[in-house]
Order: sequence, then structure tokens, then C-alpha cells
Amino acid sequence: MHLDTASCQSPTAAPADGPFRQAFPEELAYSLTLPAAPRSPGVARAVTRMVLPAHGLAEATDAVVQVVGELTACACRFSATDVYVSLRHRDGGLRVTVYDGHGRHANARLGAACDLRRRVSLRVLDRVVRACRGEWGIGGDRESSTGTRMWAVLPYAGASGYLPGDRTYE
Repeated sequence: MHLDTASCQSPTAAPADGPFRQAFPEELAYSLTLPAAPRSPGVARAVTRMVLPAHGLAEATDAVVQVVGELTACACRFSATDVYVSLRHRDGGLRVTVYDGHGRHANARLGAACDLRRRVSLRVLDRVVRACRGEWGIGGDRESSTGTRMWAVLPYAGASGYLPGDRTYE
């Protein structure tokens, strides 16, 4: 049996011998679902290192890789289920969102203690985000009742000027 695949070409497929076209920053929209496992932050960092230069955002790689790694590691520590990582470019900023399966606590004191533990574990993230003149948080309006959302927004100008180990922001 012979299948004629030539007639089933995807309209977006590039010719194999065609030139590589770098994607636009605005097209950066990637999501991963990873197990809550020790290797997952490394996988998330590796994917981030690959996709940023492909979208012309190589200068922001150090800052964004650090943010992705910190948020993913925190989510993996708090969750026994999968972790969802989203990386987007919107409005001149790089947005990293991580959901984990650790549900919000009904008891307010227990919830506050849990959030404090997360914030303490995200000290490095806080310094990187401040160095980039960005913002980050836990929870928010789009909070799921079955998990926890953590997010960070790095302005491209701040992320592209980030120097690991720079202490000028302290």
C-alpha cells in the first residue's frame, strides 16, 4: 500500500531546503506540562534556552532561564502532580506562569503559612525580578481552586540588561 503524502502538506510547513526564518518575539507562546520531579526544572530551563534565541530574544535568556527554573523548582517542591509552565511575550514583557497541583488552603492561617513558605523559597527569583524591574506574585484573580499559580513578568529591556551576580539592585 502506498500513501501519497505530497498532497497532504501542511499549509504552514516550510520547505526542507528553505532558509530558516527567525520567529518574531510576539510569536513566543510556549507551554509545557512536566511531572513534579527533580529533573523538571532542568527541562524547563533547557526549553527556555532554545526558544528565546529562536524568537530574537537571546539577550533576555539569562534572566528568563533563572525565573523559569526558580518557579518550576518551587512548584515541584509543593506539588505531587504535574506542573504546567507557560512562557509568553506580551506588551514588551516576558511572562512566565507556573501552575502546580497544590490546592489553596481553606484555613486562612494555613494558607498564609503556605504562601510564606513559597515566598521564602523564591528569594532568588525576587532578586532577579527586581533587577529586571519586573514583578511577580503568587495567586491572583485567575487562581484555580485545584492548584496554585505563580507568575513573573520581566520587561524585555530589564531582562536583556540583566547580569547574573549583579548586586546593584540590593
